[in-house]
Amino acid sequence: MDDKEQHERGLKLRVEMFGREAVDKRMAAFGEFGKPLQHIINAYAYGDVWQRSALPAGMKSLVMVGMMAGAGHPNELRVHLNGALKNGCTPEQIQEVLLLLALYCGIPAANQAHTIAVEVLREHGKM
Repeated sequence: MDDKEQHERGLKLRVEMFGREAVDKRMAAFGEFGKPLQHIINAYAYGDVWQRSALPAGMKSLVMVGMMAGAGHPNELRVHLNGALKNGCTPEQIQEVLLLLALYCGIPAANQAHTIAVEVLREHGKM
């Protein structure tokens, strides 16, 4: 598969997970300057790694939720919480990840992540 095909495959998955509007907004956020970064995200993150079959998409989403919350990246956490719900993760599964976060990354990180998770779950009618 060539680079262009991988990019298109990744963009397709990204739109399926997050919706066209959200992806378009993120892809346009940095204009021409951000195009190379968006290519890397589409082709390699979503066109390659997210396409691998060893872990189901929901499990990958839960891992991303934990990593983004633990690293203190609230914007990316919100994106991946939306993706987790789209990939079939339950509020209970998300809650379990955030409880592990509290133990291993600390209460402040867990508080911030819980705040964002509650907002996202409410937006999806899950609370």
